[in-house]
Amino acid sequence: MAKGQFLSSAQKKIVNRYYEHLDTIAVTKLAESVSELYLATDQKKIEKLWTSVAKALDKTAAKDAEIKRIVTSRDVKALAALVGKLSRP
Repeated sequence: MAKGQFLSSAQKKIVNRYYEHLDTIAVTKLAESVSELYLATDQKKIEKLWTSVAKALDKTAAKDAEIKRIVTSRDVKALAALVGKLSRP
């Protein structure tokens, strides 16, 4: 932020709620990406989706070894299973 700019109390609450629910936001994005990966036919789009999946998985509670295995193997079914596991409370 530029010098002298501060957030109002309402803006601070919005930012705080965003960071409180960052894991839920990441799981939602992952669920959408799973759907898009199943339907994608263009190789460029598939590459871009897997890149975004890797970034979103880093923001979740998933184990690093599991993330690496899924992303390197590009296994959509395993990704869907992981997203299902992450979305359960």
